[in-house]
Amino acid sequence: MNLSAYRAQWTRNPVREILAGMVGTFALIPEVIAFSYVAGVSPAVSLFASFMISVTIAITGGRPGMISGAAGSVALVAATLVHAHGVQYLFAATILAGVLQVIFGLLRLQVIMRFIPAEVQTGFVNALAILIFSAQVPQMLHVTWHTYALIALGLAIIYLLPRLTTLIPSPLICIVVLTAITLWIPMPVHTVSGLGDLPTGLPQFALPRIPLTLSTLEIIFPYAAAMAAVGLLESLMTADVVDDKTGTRSSPEAECTGLGLSNILAGASGGIAGCGMIGQTVGNLRYGGRGRLSTFTAGAFLLILMVLLHDLAGRVPMAALVAIMIMVSVSTFSWSSLRDLTRHPKRSSLIMLVTVAVTVVSRDLALGVLAGVLLSCTFYAWHVSELLHISRTQDGDRDIYTVTGEIFFASASLLSDAIDFQTDARTVVLNLERARFGDVTSAAVISRITQRLQARNITLLVTGATDTASSLLPDQPSLNTPL
Repeated sequence: MNLSAYRAQWTRNPVREILAGMVGTFALIPEVIAFSYVAGVSPAVSLFASFMISVTIAITGGRPGMISGAAGSVALVAATLVHAHGVQYLFAATILAGVLQVIFGLLRLQVIMRFIPAEVQTGFVNALAILIFSAQVPQMLHVTWHTYALIALGLAIIYLLPRLTTLIPSPLICIVVLTAITLWIPMPVHTVSGLGDLPTGLPQFALPRIPLTLSTLEIIFPYAAAMAAVGLLESLMTADVVDDKTGTRSSPEAECTGLGLSNILAGASGGIAGCGMIGQTVGNLRYGGRGRLSTFTAGAFLLILMVLLHDLAGRVPMAALVAIMIMVSVSTFSWSSLRDLTRHPKRSSLIMLVTVAVTVVSRDLALGVLAGVLLSCTFYAWHVSELLHISRTQDGDRDIYTVTGEIFFASASLLSDAIDFQTDARTVVLNLERARFGDVTSAAVISRITQRLQARNITLLVTGATDTASSLLPDQPSLNTPL
């Protein structure tokens, strides 16, 4: 990227970018704190990490307008490590995860994203929207009517105010109005301070206090690799969503290295690893955040709230944040995908639904995506195997089989089933001119066919095999003998 383009990503429409980033900050707070409890760490650990990640990736990342923080499936991976070995090992694993992500980006390994089908990405987005909404449900249980009234008022402000003016993002107005009401009229509602102790100072840079030994590396490496993989998956998929919504292109390799650098600094400042956050990113985009300044503001304003405006931030009613996250959930969900269930192929719809179901049940985005990809691969292999066509003709004492299509693990047995091993012919010819060999399973099937025919004193001749197929086929005199 040239310098002028990079500068433009910082300077375009600064007022709108800053206001949109502030909306992203308030959308960060409840989810970051909630996932800190999932990971078994204090809210300060996640909040400081979110500040460090957002500010750093705004400078080094490859997807302007995308908000990243300490939340998501990374927290699920981290929880086991914290419970087993303590938070200092988590900081070390976070630094190592960042190093792995930098290597991933430098080697341009982000091309693996090409193997994630569109229906899996849609399922990923829909599942996340459901998880965002479900995370708000506990804040609406066992509460008084005051909370419901505030949530309703907040949603009315968020959705109706833009009809009058879009000068200031309506979620910010929602927070200001609802906070003012609760300060003016005391009422029994939950506030941000009730989520946990908020930090009151600045993050301190220090290396994790753990022994630098091989046994320590053996402990943290599996967790670091898992956090790196999950974080990259969520970030790259979130970047794809932003690309689609903005009609622009991001730099996946820069996003990988930027996320890695962010996590290295997060771990070194006593924070947990993070990744792209699609819900907060959608909210940022909705209110005009397209550049790096909005991402930077989301992190910087978070630190200002936690340190300089500590008391005021703690008195923000949770009803205001719930209203914002409901809006984010509604905006994130791909409503057109419901209509597409009856229009798209049934296999594609099933893949999307399975991705959603596994993600929601496990509350693990990476596991849901993995399930969707595996199901897609299964359906693809099934489809390709159905395209294999085998015809049989006879020429004197020869049975000639012409094979058309892909011969691989899912279709190789069909070739064996097509051979008549009870034939009276003395020679069986396999014409592979129109066939392609996909793996060694196909070669193994040819070998078994040869053995069964030889047991009946029938000669197998193979013709038309490509160089690739010939290298896979068993080495015996009868192969590639011309007709």
